[in-house]
Amino acid sequence: MTSSGFTKVFVTGGNGFIGSRVVRALVTQGITPRCLLRKSSDTSRIADLPFERAEGDVRDVEAVRAGFEGCDGAIHLASLSNWNDIDSPLMDEVVRGGTRNVLQAAGKRKVVFVSSATAINGSEEPQVFDETSSFTLDDRKLSYARHKRDAEKMCLESGVPVVIVNPAEVYGPLDTGMITAGNLVDFAKSSPVMVCDGGTSVVHVDDVALGIVRALERGRPGERYILGGDNLTVKQLAELTLQLLGKRTSIMKLPKSVIRGMASAASFARIPLPFNPKVIPYATRYWFVNNQKARAELGVQFRSAQDTLGPTVQWLREAGHIA
Repeated sequence: MTSSGFTKVFVTGGNGFIGSRVVRALVTQGITPRCLLRKSSDTSRIADLPFERAEGDVRDVEAVRAGFEGCDGAIHLASLSNWNDIDSPLMDEVVRGGTRNVLQAAGKRKVVFVSSATAINGSEEPQVFDETSSFTLDDRKLSYARHKRDAEKMCLESGVPVVIVNPAEVYGPLDTGMITAGNLVDFAKSSPVMVCDGGTSVVHVDDVALGIVRALERGRPGERYILGGDNLTVKQLAELTLQLLGKRTSIMKLPKSVIRGMASAASFARIPLPFNPKVIPYATRYWFVNNQKARAELGVQFRSAQDTLGPTVQWLREAGHIA
């Protein structure tokens, strides 16, 4: 038994960008991760780690029950995070259905549900939100945020001891799916760099992973913890990226009405754009958050934006994604 009281933890999504760092953090703490994986799952990011494999899909309640057997608790990360899947019919099955399955298997064992800062709230103008903020967005294009919010509600009403964590925009090395690193590649390769009126909190993947493990060990059931770092506008994000790259590319800011109109028209007419139109409902809002509660209760410190993006840019260069 470790000092945290956990010896074996069931993990969904353990081979993903964030999940692989969580699995690594668990191993460092002396906890054995049991990862729910499909036969086709790419496990390259955790191949060097000692973990137990449970075969199955989070949408299969029996596979989840079998995987959870003998574990002291769970970290539920499995989700759809690729922008091309953001409106997929599978979103409901994976996010809400998968969460329901984990809760049913948990009984009275502790679960950490990895939600998103987009489930906290967003705004048209810069505004900082915390764990107590009301969710006021009703844009049907924010499918991911709504599904995460619904899954949170399910967790809080389940009777299971669930701790919710809300990571902001996560950056770091080995983002092979270009979930967020793709933003930096776009900034690096564009001239001029076109940005919109919006902003986000940026956070290093290892700080998020530590926050998730600390939530399992120290988090209070029924509570939410925001895992976010510095709040940056999209323009500031582009400026910092160009600074790290040593580039002097000019930046052009487009009105949100223009870029939203372009995205809607292109989606309707199926016209290709130099950006994914599904990103725009998120990129043209502000997702600024306060991380004080996670710092105080979980003991997590968050890197600066420069220390978050720097290693990501270095990895992108070493991997040949940018010059």
